[in-house]
Amino acid sequence: MTTGEFLVDQIDGTRQWTLTLLADLNGDEWTFQPKPGLHHALWLCGHLTAAQHSLVFNRCLGKPFLDAAFMAHFPMGGPVKSATEHDYPPARVVLTTMADVHRQTLDAVRGMSDAVLAEAAFGADGKTPHPNYKDKRGAVSHASRHEAFHAGQIALLRRLMGKGFLR
Repeated sequence: MTTGEFLVDQIDGTRQWTLTLLADLNGDEWTFQPKPGLHHALWLCGHLTAAQHSLVFNRCLGKPFLDAAFMAHFPMGGPVKSATEHDYPPARVVLTTMADVHRQTLDAVRGMSDAVLAEAAFGADGKTPHPNYKDKRGAVSHASRHEAFHAGQIALLRRLMGKGFLR
């Protein structure tokens, strides 16, 4: 198994768990916030989409494609706006975009040789080395860790909505 194949398995395995957590959300459950400013599942899905795209297509390939208007709905840092404060895309649009970025991510990572994965990851300017990852392998690997962290938040939101444990 190549490093790229290992990373694909890791990223896809985490995504499958996230999708399991989301499978029975309906209507207002997508934007349920236990307290103003806290994450909701819709924002988390958009954020995961933007982050996966950034980690692979910006930081590793230097070939971003995700629409900036989509990404603008899911900024990092600060409180998350409620559905009454912000006009989020519908859940089906977020999930379709999430699936498309994920499919393209898996294809891109499968195509990365060990030599490419050992290269320095790009910083925010697309040129300088990334300050947190010594190489592209680290940036790609972080996509899975990042998603697992947020999947835990989705699991907690489910419990706060009264949904059962899934494991």
